[in-house]
Amino acid sequence: MTAVEMLERLVGFATVSRDSNLELIDFIEQWLKRHGVESWRTANDDGRKANLLARIGPAVEGGVVLSGHTDVVPVDGQPWSSDPFALTDGGDGHLYGRGTCDMKGFIACALAEVPRWVMLELNKPIYLALSYDEEVGCLGAPRMIEHLMRDHPRPATVIVGEPTLMQPVVAQKGSTNLRTTVTGLEAHSSQVNQGVSAIHVAARLVTRIEDIMAELRTEGRVDDAFNVAHSSLHVGKIQGGTAINIMARECQFDWEIRHLPSDHFDDLLARVSNYAATLEADMQTRSPNCQIHTERLVDTVPALANRDNTQALALCTELLGDQPTSAVAYATEAGQFQRQGLATVICGPGSIAQAHQPNEYIEQTQLLAASDFMRKLGSRLVMDN
Repeated sequence: MTAVEMLERLVGFATVSRDSNLELIDFIEQWLKRHGVESWRTANDDGRKANLLARIGPAVEGGVVLSGHTDVVPVDGQPWSSDPFALTDGGDGHLYGRGTCDMKGFIACALAEVPRWVMLELNKPIYLALSYDEEVGCLGAPRMIEHLMRDHPRPATVIVGEPTLMQPVVAQKGSTNLRTTVTGLEAHSSQVNQGVSAIHVAARLVTRIEDIMAELRTEGRVDDAFNVAHSSLHVGKIQGGTAINIMARECQFDWEIRHLPSDHFDDLLARVSNYAATLEADMQTRSPNCQIHTERLVDTVPALANRDNTQALALCTELLGDQPTSAVAYATEAGQFQRQGLATVICGPGSIAQAHQPNEYIEQTQLLAASDFMRKLGSRLVMDN
């Protein structure tokens, strides 16, 4: 198959994160098997989803990992002009479909190259590391990375193929999703001295969360490599109360911390928690059952720091020519690989500007560039001793 033909097959699998990805994994597994490539699954707890790790070439140290996620975001409520799960050629150089740029385009280019890679006498292996549930917190990759590091020779380089217009990204922010629940004391709204409004307390805490960002800028905790140069704290969802004339017993809000590689999540959370403790103590002077509780919705997705990546950048430069490097605010699985001491960069076809959008697309020129990268990678690993 060409990369476009492979992309058409991949887009046809509606691997929205809330659903299973096993049909897609079955297809890729059979494609690899047809070409004599062994692969290994690691499943989630209920067995409805799976990662797939494959190795082309010898079982020796020093290989290259090509990492991509198989899940996509929902299309619910989006005004698509075509079937999102059928690849559509717009006649304008764009190929439309959910996941075309984020990130089945990268996976398609790699899979389409497999028949040529297996014919080469590779001296170093190429690993395909395909994960589940990246879009809901990078949940699947850690199990696959554990399997890679435990049962296979240590690779030298990881390329995470998120859409970067085929330009290396050397840093990303870490990300943590949280939920805070404020429990107050119900009372009639005409008797405000008898109750504790969870909404009013939550509002003070939400305002404090935003104020912390201003403090970070004032303290000079910035990195101008990022378009948002400081760690960001953002409340995205809030709900509470039962009626306009009842002091709310509960208010709950979901929020996130996206921290710079130079910041630490625990330090930023502590600033919020310290203020929450002050609010809680004041609430409990009026009712001992009042409380503020914050929990992580998923494990922290680690940041990718611009360090220890000389080998990965040198490989990108050799295969792509000199390209500008950059940093991104969105989360990827790159930090999870770097946490294992692997030289990691993010580089893949398409633009993040199209990701998650209605009428998501990838430019055909980007697929050509990624396919050329894959071809040159195979040739490079034939020479690599």
